[in-house]
Amino acid sequence: MDWQPLILTFQLAFLTTVLLFFVSIPLANWLAFSRSKLKPVVETLVSMPLVLPPTVLGFYLLIAFSPSNAFGQWLDQWLGLQLVFSFEGLLLASIIYSLPFMVHPIQSGLANLPPSLSEAAFILGKSKTETLSKVLLPNIKPSLLTGIVLAFAHTVGEFGVVLMIGGNIPGKTKVASIAIYDEVESLNYAAANTYSLILFALTFAILLLVYLVNGGYFRNKKT
Repeated sequence: MDWQPLILTFQLAFLTTVLLFFVSIPLANWLAFSRSKLKPVVETLVSMPLVLPPTVLGFYLLIAFSPSNAFGQWLDQWLGLQLVFSFEGLLLASIIYSLPFMVHPIQSGLANLPPSLSEAAFILGKSKTETLSKVLLPNIKPSLLTGIVLAFAHTVGEFGVVLMIGGNIPGKTKVASIAIYDEVESLNYAAANTYSLILFALTFAILLLVYLVNGGYFRNKKT
């Protein structure tokens, strides 16, 4: 069995989750408390990957990143980046595609906190950044965990966007979901089943862990 697609999948999921975490916190904070007229537009854009077919998003990203277009040429000439059929392109596409899975839980957690927490921090002289990092975020740990796990698990299961942006290059862009598709097309059901079972077991374990942690099953119960 070729382990490279699984290793590549977990590398992609890990990097996507880490980068999404730092991108999503300020964005979710703004969405939770902003009264800007632009908020509905930004919320809509963030949520679009939830309803768009992955191939549609992948197609437009493929067009945008193509070296034959202005944006793709700018990336190539000024930053030396060729995102089409590359791991870097997969990473950027995964961040965009998994954005709502990280932003929404954090936004919901922040929005449900009592306003008195922020008000008390401001009265004590804390800045907005200190209030967010030292007061608000520690009080939404279940939401943070949910966002992290959903983003990781969603990236592991990506197919349409990955296929459109990355194609099927072994060792470079061929992740587990693409490998399963390949094995099924080759009628090699045993290998497809092995990949699928590993992803199934991993996803089940991750989600079970979230429910156990958020449900308080690991807390010490006083008798």
